[in-house]
Amino acid sequence: MTRPPAPDEARFGVGIRGDGVAAAACARLLEAAGVPVGVRAAPRRDVPVVMVSDAARLLLCDVFDRPTLFDGLPRVWRRVVDWGGREQALPHGATLVSGDAMRAALRGGPPGDERASDFVIHATLPPGCAPYRFGERLANATRVRLRATTCREECRIEAVRSGWLFLVPETDDHGVLLAIGADADTLLGESRSVAPRVQPIGAIGVFPAAPSLTLPLCGPQWLACGSAAMSFDPICGDGAAQSAREAILAAAVIAEIASGGDADALLLHYQSMLIATMRRHLALCAQFYRSGGDSDWWRAQHAALVEGHEWCTGMLMTLPEPRFMLRGFRLVPRLAAA
Repeated sequence: MTRPPAPDEARFGVGIRGDGVAAAACARLLEAAGVPVGVRAAPRRDVPVVMVSDAARLLLCDVFDRPTLFDGLPRVWRRVVDWGGREQALPHGATLVSGDAMRAALRGGPPGDERASDFVIHATLPPGCAPYRFGERLANATRVRLRATTCREECRIEAVRSGWLFLVPETDDHGVLLAIGADADTLLGESRSVAPRVQPIGAIGVFPAAPSLTLPLCGPQWLACGSAAMSFDPICGDGAAQSAREAILAAAVIAEIASGGDADALLLHYQSMLIATMRRHLALCAQFYRSGGDSDWWRAQHAALVEGHEWCTGMLMTLPEPRFMLRGFRLVPRLAAA
């Protein structure tokens, strides 16, 4: 991708508060644009393993200008889906990246204090903001022993009456099981696809699994990015790619502001694009939750997603049409892009 030009005012500095894919990608892209960056790490929930799709990996390789990023790490080659009473195996290329490996690979930006900066990127939840969740469901993460050797090269998703299961291998013999809707024992008791292939070892933790959007998303001299801005339902398996896409847009917006662009218009564009992204995600999730099961739990989750989609539609109707678009890593006016 084409790198954006360096801003005219090199004195404009950006502080990044947080850790993870979005923070590291923002630091990398802003440094490439000639914007001074300081990073202040913040505690975040540890993730045992991230399944990075091949598309997401290519995007991260481009952002960090590292064609061999994650080379040599374990791979997944299939996605086995048992949904709505029908099981099918689909080709699926992805790399398994531990939380430690992700942090080590994507470290970015020198340490610094974001409070002394002209602009702050919050990659952790900004003070005074709260996530709005589209549904009420939790994911119970459990470490499991894999009973079948085929599980080493596949992820497995299964819908059951009380929720759904997502099995991701971690090593040759172990994996991580997400149980969404109820605890792992309850859902495994209803399972025909995942249960025979795993033996639970111990709980890892519980975290919200419903999509969420932080409001407000931005303000004078700051914006939220990555999971601090929005989080996706794990059913999409697109978290790492979404954090990278948000970072690309955020860095492009800030580089334009540093070059003297209209900050209000640019931040409004950022907010609009993220709300539109959430709207698309909710529409996709609604398809899965409509077909996953017919219990009260499935109906309630589907209704919340439909309501959220309508809410996002209403929000977008109050906002102006997008005035900018990305060209590579640079944000340009739509008329100039055309």
